[in-house]
Amino acid sequence: MISITDLWKSFGTTPVLRGVSLEVTAGQVSVLLGGSGSGKSTLLRMINGLETFDNGSVIVNGTALPRTAGPERDAALLKIRRSVGMVFQKFHLFPHLTVLQNVIESPVHVLKMSVPEATAVARQLLDRVGMGFKADAMPASLSGGQQQRVAIARTLAMSPEAILFDEPTSALDPKSTAEVLDVMRDLARAGQGMIVVTHSIPFARSVAHKVHMLSAGTIVEEGPPEQVLDAPASAITEQFLKYVQQA
Repeated sequence: MISITDLWKSFGTTPVLRGVSLEVTAGQVSVLLGGSGSGKSTLLRMINGLETFDNGSVIVNGTALPRTAGPERDAALLKIRRSVGMVFQKFHLFPHLTVLQNVIESPVHVLKMSVPEATAVARQLLDRVGMGFKADAMPASLSGGQQQRVAIARTLAMSPEAILFDEPTSALDPKSTAEVLDVMRDLARAGQGMIVVTHSIPFARSVAHKVHMLSAGTIVEEGPPEQVLDAPASAITEQFLKYVQQA
């Protein structure tokens, strides 16, 4: 469903991605591991069109994303963002809208769903992530973990074929982290396609079909979790795993 080939990106004179290639099939969970500055978050932002790229190709659900800004890229992004959602480190909920209103916003205005239909779907999704009881609450009254679960429900409301998760628990306390990861595990078990940037090795081991280890803008190792996490072939992967487990 997502095909990335020989992707290159620099910010000024600093290379961030150097020839990255990655394929994710429908319903597959891919986990991106790597230290700070390895290019993980930038790669996600390329897929969702939040950053342009210098060379290579990005194809999502059969739609090729043009490399540079312009009308063709804008048209491609409309298609891509209907099939790929994104959950960020920060929750980005609309502070002036209730939880329920946050979830129905995009289905009503982008998918042109009626408010009653969108509301029914939103209530089901909020129940699914354990936030149905907060439907009428304002975001400011929620904990970080609760806001992130609402953000996941908001993304699910667009019925994406794949969801990009950019370290969704990095700003959360241990209890909230566990709650959010439980929701993500449920999504994986239900066949939701995902690409997840995370430092949680137990989570990666439990849900990933494939693990990709990034370092200095390249994928140094990739494969099933039992291979990459339990018997890494790369010294870079081995050192990273030791660091994460000691942290």
